[in-house]
Amino acid sequence: MTSRETLLELHDLDLLLFEARDLDAGARLRRAGLGFGDPSEVEKARARVFEQLDPRWRYHYARALTRYGGAIASVRARVCQGCFISLPRSAAPGSGESLTLCESCGRILYWGPREPS
Repeated sequence: MTSRETLLELHDLDLLLFEARDLDAGARLRRAGLGFGDPSEVEKARARVFEQLDPRWRYHYARALTRYGGAIASVRARVCQGCFISLPRSAAPGSGESLTLCESCGRILYWGPREPS
């Protein structure tokens, strides 16, 4: 699994945990028939995925998650969707790379499959 895939899986697990801990959201999910049991299973899965991540990305992910509540921001038309700053062309991932950081907010940038640089 690549760092990009691992980060996206970690992000999904964090969103799931956020929903599980929110009482109102949990009630809405149960009414829709989507409730789940013990969040500790999700926490264990999250810890396992977090440990698989490269230490560099672990640091940046944990820092942005603590600071903003979300560590990953998508990029649309060279604009960080976390802080809405226009990114320079040099911010696009180079060949052999798949992840970059926003120079403004520090979130990990998710560039779409064919996001122009």
